[in-house]
Amino acid sequence: MAKAAEPIRPVIVKKIYEAPHAGHHGGAWKVAYADFVTAMMAFFLLMWLLGATTEKQRKALADYFSPTLVASKQDSAGSTSFFGGDSITSADKYPHRAGQTGTRSMTIPRDATGGPKEASGIGKDRAKFQDLRARLLLKLQADKAMKRFARNLRFTETREGLRIDMVDEANFSMFVSGTDILTPDAVQLLSRVADTIRELPNGIIIRGHTDAQPVSRGLGVNNWQLSAARAEATRAHLVRSALPQRQFVRIEGVAEREPYIPSNPYDPKNRRMSITLGWTSVSE
Repeated sequence: MAKAAEPIRPVIVKKIYEAPHAGHHGGAWKVAYADFVTAMMAFFLLMWLLGATTEKQRKALADYFSPTLVASKQDSAGSTSFFGGDSITSADKYPHRAGQTGTRSMTIPRDATGGPKEASGIGKDRAKFQDLRARLLLKLQADKAMKRFARNLRFTETREGLRIDMVDEANFSMFVSGTDILTPDAVQLLSRVADTIRELPNGIIIRGHTDAQPVSRGLGVNNWQLSAARAEATRAHLVRSALPQRQFVRIEGVAEREPYIPSNPYDPKNRRMSITLGWTSVSE
């Protein structure tokens, strides 16, 4: 009898679906790790900079990133007095020309040794300048609204003559920031100065000064242009205050190159206008 045929076996196809890789096989962790390394590098760079710079350098950096931060003398003795914490005999740190010495209130050229020329020229001018200074300060003190501006005036005798500096402070500014527009306070102060110096025939030199803070690029000017424009604005106001045109000898802007506070070029006192009454003996 023939052998029975074997039954046909079914063909079984097994499909295997592989599960996706676990999260640690992706690239997201690399981005997070890169951010962490970058942050650590910035942190250690900051620590290195803090250790490699001086206190003055760190303050200059802080002032650069915070240009509106103005240090005041609110904690110093005499901060509310006439000179705002400064003495009339405080050492003058202003960078004068060679051969000068003196105090903030009056600087005397060493080579002014006297003689016939001084007796007829510089000596007479010096007496007039002393009287002018006293009258101007008295005029400001007599006016309650103007009394606070007296602390912004500095008087210095130089080779050119008597220099009157009008310096900026936390509560006083000669010009609107970044412009050559006089503030209302500056207009009042300049008018008082003009009333006092109008009686003298001495030649007048006007210099505009800025601090080292760069002017905003959007304004399209630099500190040289700004200081010169402010000097011209000051001259124009003095002319409107009845000072004759012929008295003006020189109008110039020196940007931040002659800081009033050399140790801190960003100090607001470096922003100032100076009016110099020249010696009459220069033209003799």
